[in-house]
Amino acid sequence: MVERIEDLNLPNAVIARLIKESLPESASVSKEARAAIARAASVFAIFVTSSSTALAHKQNHKTITAKDILQTLTELDFESFVPSLTQDLEVYRKMVKDKKESKASKKDSSVAESANASATPAAEEAAE
Repeated sequence: MVERIEDLNLPNAVIARLIKESLPESASVSKEARAAIARAASVFAIFVTSSSTALAHKQNHKTITAKDILQTLTELDFESFVPSLTQDLEVYRKMVKDKKESKASKKDSSVAESANASATPAAEEAAE
């Protein structure tokens, strides 16, 4: 499990980047405020994960899915998060699909190229 409770915190760099991106450039956030935001975000993530685990367990699932997370957020009165998270999930799934297709097409083209390269000497020998 977890050795120290601090191990459950989100990385400070991630929190700092999120804060920076969501505030105007002229705004500044104290070190204590960043630490409080990081802790709150970590507690929220653990809370949603725990609630989603309970929901999945209730449905006899061993794996938490995105559907479980979205349903949990609705049940916990965070339904205002669901539309934007659903949209982000679709974008993520499309990126993963495109990446897989790109990787597969590169693999197919490299296999075809190597097949052509190895077939060429054999074809030359047969022609002689």
